Amino acid sequence: MPADEIIREKIKHLPNRPGIYKFFDENDEIIYVGKAVDIRKRVSSYFNKSTQHNKKTRKLISNIRNIQFTIVDTESDAFLLENNLIKQYQPKYNILLKDGKTYPYICITNERFPRVISTRNKINDGSKYYGPYASVTNMNVVLEMIRSLYPLRTCTYNLSPENIERGKFKVCLEYHIGNCKGPCENLYDEESYNQHILQIRSILSGNLSIAKAYFKDKMIAAAQEMQYEVAHSFKQKLDVLEDFQAKSTVVSNTLTNIDVFTITSNEKCAFINYLKVMNGAIIQTQSLEITKKLDESDADILATIIVQLRHDFESESKEILTNVELELPLNNVNITVPQIGDKRKLLNLSLKNVLYLRKEKESMNERSKDSNEVRIMETLKKDLRLSELPKHIECFDNSNIQGTTPVASMVCFRNAKPSKKDYRHFHIKTVVGPDDFASMYEIVTRRYRRLLDEDSPLPQLIVIDGGKGQLGMAVKALKDLGIYTQVAVISIAKRLEEIFYPGDTLPLYIDKKSESLRLLQRIRNEAHRFGITFHRERRNAGTLKTEITDIKGLGPTTAQKLLSKYKSVKKIKELSEAELIAEIGKAKTKILLDYFNQESTA
Repeated sequence: MPADEIIREKIKHLPNRPGIYKFFDENDEIIYVGKAVDIRKRVSSYFNKSTQHNKKTRKLISNIRNIQFTIVDTESDAFLLENNLIKQYQPKYNILLKDGKTYPYICITNERFPRVISTRNKINDGSKYYGPYASVTNMNVVLEMIRSLYPLRTCTYNLSPENIERGKFKVCLEYHIGNCKGPCENLYDEESYNQHILQIRSILSGNLSIAKAYFKDKMIAAAQEMQYEVAHSFKQKLDVLEDFQAKSTVVSNTLTNIDVFTITSNEKCAFINYLKVMNGAIIQTQSLEITKKLDESDADILATIIVQLRHDFESESKEILTNVELELPLNNVNITVPQIGDKRKLLNLSLKNVLYLRKEKESMNERSKDSNEVRIMETLKKDLRLSELPKHIECFDNSNIQGTTPVASMVCFRNAKPSKKDYRHFHIKTVVGPDDFASMYEIVTRRYRRLLDEDSPLPQLIVIDGGKGQLGMAVKALKDLGIYTQVAVISIAKRLEEIFYPGDTLPLYIDKKSESLRLLQRIRNEAHRFGITFHRERRNAGTLKTEITDIKGLGPTTAQKLLSKYKSVKKIKELSEAELIAEIGKAKTKILLDYFNQESTA
């Protein structure tokens, strides 16, 4: 049984229940995972409406060789199961956030006299982890601030009471320069140390108020006791906290813990920005570029990414702000698109970031394209041994089918891209009959005499579609115009893609995989296409003129209307009188039928 029939038979037995479905390819690998309220209806839509799908989706459908499904109780369960399966199998046609990064954390170790360190390995050892941080630089700023505020140990000693009692350790340089209080020699009590750790926990949770209140109280108390140097040291620590808070993006004191997601997209990519807000301040930011696999909507993409980013950044926020309407099966989480107030300002800030990301990426792509074009032209210059970079290339082609209606075409490429406004058609005027050589001489002469008369710049390269004969006539035309030494000219022969130079009997063969040859082939094929199209238009116009246009009283507009719809005079003759009247009216129908009747009796 053919693969299509097997798939359609499987669809008949799919349930009309919520769940997930998996598509497999010929190697029995999962290539797509989807969710649905009604599995059968959703899967059927891929095959019943295949003509409405875009190219990527049709490609997916063509690779499906098997279907499996899992029934769940609710749409919410289907969403979560789909997300887990995408992470597990990473199917080819699903949107994935799989950059392979491991983000760093700030860790407060689970030990006596805890250390505050950075790590990328989160271990279930009782330590407390904060993050992850999308930016290592931002994480280091927080660490440096904490180390400037609190005298924490950095050694890895086991500071158990027994080890300290036995005098097993000695203070190090960190103690002597004032960065550590020496708990290893019992010079600092555990209670005071743990009080610092509690304040660090609150700072890392986004709440600076506890630490600020502590240093302010210490400063005031020291000042009252006239310990002005001590008071000044606490004042400096308070200033550090104030400076850090000033540099943080404080959005609103009324906003607590919120996740903000915005998205914008083009045909190929989606751009996403994530802001994590805690205690009114933005503590995490992340911007992403996601390559679209199928024709996913912004809402579908964002729904998937929200779940993944909240998991990666361990967010427990109960409120999500977005710029697109969507529904997520997240328990006790409110998702809104704010229109006014502080929340709207916060959303606009995220949107500003994502639009900037899109602009930058698209600008980079354009610069990359420009770079590619320069590279291709440099390669072509090298391969053809040109003296100038071929920024302006023109290619000529003759078109005559069975010797009728000879015409010619010229296409122009600028910076390795078609410049269609510079394309030209030529009616052969001075040549009688099918003579490609003479026709080539005529059109090259006419083209460059025109450019010289208009004082327009000449191309750096002229390409002739044909062999040595056509090339020779093009060279003769350039010599007669006195510009042969000013322009490089070559010809490309179709059969073996041979490149001929004037006066050289041996052709040049460029590597078949070369970008140079691909560009020359593209230019040659474009000239051929452009010429053939023009030739067909001329031929059709000629046919129309001899068959219908000469009928007195009918006119070319009416003739063109009939021929465009019915494609041939034969089909027009087969129309009934009523059908002709409906198309062109009674008077013109009578003229046309009289002509056909005279023709049949002649």
